[in-house]
Amino acid sequence: MSPLSWDGTAPPSGRGEYSREIATGIPGLRLRVTAVGARALEVRTVIGDRSLTLEAAPLDLDPPGGGPARVRVEWQLPCAGATALWTPATGTRWLPPSWSAPRTAALPAGAPIGSLIGAGDAALCTFAVAERVLPVAIGEGAVEESGEFTWWVEHQVEGEPLRLRLDLTGRHFAETLAGMVSWWGADELPAVPDGAFEPVFCTWYARHLEITAAETERLAALAAPLGFGALIVDDGWQTEETTRSYATTGDWQPAAGPFPDFAAHVARVRALGLAYLLWHALPFAGDRSAAGQRFAGRRLAHLAELETSVLDPADPEVRDHLVERLAAAVEQHGVDGLKIDFIDTFSRHAADQVAVAEGVRLLLAELDARLRAARPGLLVEHRQPYIGPGLWPYATMVRATDCPHNAAENRARTTDLRLTAGPLAVHADPLTWHPDEHPVEIAVQLQSVLFATAQVSVDLGAQGPEQLAALRFWLAVMREHVGLLQRGTFRPHRPELGYPLLESRRGGQLAVGRYAPVPVAVTGAWELLLVANADPDPLVRLVFERPPGRLDLLVRDCAGVAVTQATITAQECELAVPVPRGGLLTLAPSRTVGRG
Repeated sequence: MSPLSWDGTAPPSGRGEYSREIATGIPGLRLRVTAVGARALEVRTVIGDRSLTLEAAPLDLDPPGGGPARVRVEWQLPCAGATALWTPATGTRWLPPSWSAPRTAALPAGAPIGSLIGAGDAALCTFAVAERVLPVAIGEGAVEESGEFTWWVEHQVEGEPLRLRLDLTGRHFAETLAGMVSWWGADELPAVPDGAFEPVFCTWYARHLEITAAETERLAALAAPLGFGALIVDDGWQTEETTRSYATTGDWQPAAGPFPDFAAHVARVRALGLAYLLWHALPFAGDRSAAGQRFAGRRLAHLAELETSVLDPADPEVRDHLVERLAAAVEQHGVDGLKIDFIDTFSRHAADQVAVAEGVRLLLAELDARLRAARPGLLVEHRQPYIGPGLWPYATMVRATDCPHNAAENRARTTDLRLTAGPLAVHADPLTWHPDEHPVEIAVQLQSVLFATAQVSVDLGAQGPEQLAALRFWLAVMREHVGLLQRGTFRPHRPELGYPLLESRRGGQLAVGRYAPVPVAVTGAWELLLVANADPDPLVRLVFERPPGRLDLLVRDCAGVAVTQATITAQECELAVPVPRGGLLTLAPSRTVGRG
């Protein structure tokens, strides 16, 4: 890297401000670096083949003792051929105007990454900022006056420089995002336990707060033979109240009435072969809890509508209390993991975002050290929007945020998480449905989260045989092909259309989720093809690079019953196969000898 530094004159504000355009050598790219509160600024750049890595660091404060400097990087490109803006915040992929409100990414919420996408899913510009803890402000949008697309990132710099990486190579956007995830250090972290990829039964949508030890054990006994590997006991274990209130959170003691001997209850569930995870709302200390009274003066906010306070993680006594109470679930009650909820709430109510972000980091690091000492291989669930790389060491899975009954949203959220989850297993929001739901629609919900770990939350005792058959079949598919579906090279298509096609490849295996009447391209060498059809159009059109020849073909319906099984000869590059909605096509080169 070659450094560039310069001095300037302090503006009327009394703090030095320095700004300079940086030559990139990349056609169409304009880039400027600005620092406020420094006497000089050093910029280092590495410019590759349509890629750039930049470091910007203030050299001296101006005035001395005036507080940390802020560094801002702005860049523009012609907004030509753009079709979507991808960010980790699942939602519309339309191009926002440049005057849209900026987003903020910090340890408690968000991630400093994004991608402007063009036709054919090509990344026009993917970016990431290396900061893992402190808040990063991000602006992005189309400029009406110039026809350009503009970005800016800014954060307070203390010790470490602002580090920014740009990828303008035009590769598939998922490939460029994977490069940013590697740059963040995902490859340096250990793999999460295999148990993080096991299907989960969750009590929340099925029972809400109306849970007891007996009811939980009833559901667990039904879940285990269906193929679930874990149980999450959600809100309700710590209270005898059944209203949607958080007034009793914070003490994190089992409610004596519904759960008279919690450790024995946990042991009975574990004896069924299920891992046991327990819900905790980390920031909350309810109005009717001892913790709420104890920490009344050490809170970020009081949420009257929820009857709870949001505790201040920067306070050491608050951190000690939370570590002690969450660790008790493992040390005293023998649970296998924790569902840690509402971490993002810390940042939403923080007057000092920097102090709160650092407080959350200390809290999670202290908790992680205690939990690892108590039980290595513990499972820990986080959820959107607390998804950034700074949280990877403290979790084993990350879940889509609440989207009950919404297959399309669950598909979009789990897809977005797969793109930046690093080493973590990605979990769906628990699937739930009406007791009279058709088995095909249950299968479609499962197909929509085929490339994530399924969570389910319904009263299993109220399901009919056909409904259970669909659930059992698709959980079996997910477990049999977990390596391909969740650990393969993942490639989603057409984010501006809500991801109508998803695919994952591992070795010679290829799995495709089809959610719209679109063709399926089968590229490269392959020895096994799975196509899950979630669209009402049953005619699945496959497009090969060359005629595939003799093939063993199996089509199964939503419950796994064979509809078609044959050996065929495909002498053209296109093959149309009827696959019912909710069904699965399995295709492989034939190992039989003979004529098709």
